[in-house]
Amino acid sequence: MTAPALPSIPFIDVAAQRRRLGSLVDDAINRVTSHCGFIMGPEVAASERALEAFCGAKHALTVASGTDALALILMAKGVKPGDAIFCPAFTFAATAEVVAWLGASPVFVDVLADTYNMDPESLKRAISTAKHAGLKPTGVMPVDLFGLPADYDAIEPIVAENGMWLLCDAAQGFGAHYKGRAVGTIGLATATSFFPAKPLGVYGDGGAITTEDDELLSILKSLRIHGQGEDKYDNVRIGMTGRMDTIQCAILLEKLKIFGDEIAARNRVATRYLAGLKGVVAVPEVPAGLTSVWAQYTIRVPAAKRNDIIAALKARGVPTAIYYPKPMHVQAPYKRYPVAANGLPVTDVICHEVMSLPMHAYLDEATQDYVIEAVRDAVASV
Repeated sequence: MTAPALPSIPFIDVAAQRRRLGSLVDDAINRVTSHCGFIMGPEVAASERALEAFCGAKHALTVASGTDALALILMAKGVKPGDAIFCPAFTFAATAEVVAWLGASPVFVDVLADTYNMDPESLKRAISTAKHAGLKPTGVMPVDLFGLPADYDAIEPIVAENGMWLLCDAAQGFGAHYKGRAVGTIGLATATSFFPAKPLGVYGDGGAITTEDDELLSILKSLRIHGQGEDKYDNVRIGMTGRMDTIQCAILLEKLKIFGDEIAARNRVATRYLAGLKGVVAVPEVPAGLTSVWAQYTIRVPAAKRNDIIAALKARGVPTAIYYPKPMHVQAPYKRYPVAANGLPVTDVICHEVMSLPMHAYLDEATQDYVIEAVRDAVASV
């Protein structure tokens, strides 16, 4: 007897969004291929104005990727060897990578067990660690992990007291809010990513920087195109090729039009997960006054059972992912950099417990119910 076919459940359903947008994306791409302004065409400036309008930032600058967004801000601030830049260890490599590019030192900070975001008390300890190592505390880079803003009310005073600046890594968090403030309007600058799997993604690499700082914007514009001055053959500083392609900006313009609706849909999915899984696994909850865009829906299970639970879900056609199985401070290129005094105990535990479930704006209730039932059965059976 043939076993019943497993359901086909996308972890992130980019194709469903593509079907919704239909000819709107085709037409946007065709406009670019008609005017042939493939580099810095009119859609670039148009998408920047649309990003400003969406989050309320004074300035938005599109760039080639979320990683380039971070790097350009650090370059604009003149980050150099001897500078300490504080970032969580529980994040993707890009956050610390760009610091190392410039010869500065990432200093790794622990995260909070309930939000997975930077722990302000660990940040204080990390600053002391950096000073003891002879480094200059320069900047703080919290990550709005899985779409939830970091605890900025607690972090901002620490930044100010130590004469540093705040760079928000919102690669996963653009579209969220922190106590009435939109992500993109907090700190010196915000970097975000439009990688296809992000809540607001394009069809390739892309990213953006938002800031209220006119002078910083001017430097960023120069750095984005090889450090150009009056024209492209007048180079007044060392820069990079950090432009976002016109076609990607055209796609972004169409996706921005439905982004608010998709955020609402993601929150409905998260609410249903909470109702179906609370008390079964450790589920994420959003602190009062904050909103999330739910880049991932990440639960925690006992470390000893995680692999078995993942295997049981796979057997029922339910995809999962682990963000992040190996924190930055234990990865080979980053082991030599400092960590906060007393270590990173939360990070060291949760990396063995976290697992993420399918999450996107087009996850229908029947499919989600199947996922919830499969999780409940897997937890009970292993």
